[in-house]
Amino acid sequence: MTGLRYAAPLTAALLLCSAPPSWAQTPAVVCTAPADMAPAQLYGLWQLVLWPQVGGSETSPTSTGALLFERHPEYPGSVRGSLKRTTPGNDRQALVSGDVTSGEFNLDESADGVTMDAVWEGNVTASGCGQELRGIRRPAEGRATTDGTMNFVLRKAPGWR
Repeated sequence: MTGLRYAAPLTAALLLCSAPPSWAQTPAVVCTAPADMAPAQLYGLWQLVLWPQVGGSETSPTSTGALLFERHPEYPGSVRGSLKRTTPGNDRQALVSGDVTSGEFNLDESADGVTMDAVWEGNVTASGCGQELRGIRRPAEGRATTDGTMNFVLRKAPGWR
């Protein structure tokens, strides 16, 4: 009879130990509406996929890489960063600067930090919860490149929020 007296408290203790404590539970993810995304939410590392605008798809990329966005030191509400990506034959690096306003993403790309080589125009995706941007990358006016106009998707790297 003595063993039964301890069974109920022991069972309760085991149940409490098997459930994660309330402080350890993952908080619910609250998604920012695309129109409400702030430039600071761009900070961090983003994975890049580029593919031809005509006859290509995200599953057969022409180029892949990463962008690292940080606060722009000269323009509050903007970002500055670096781009590294693969291309047929060699890898490319560039400096980038841009912003996000009312869900629209704009970025300027420059290999030398002076001359604009490409312009990125896109949108924050509604389903991406502020972690995905899609649009087009086109050569800057007057710049002839072998890349031409390409579609892009940027996804925030895991761990960057």
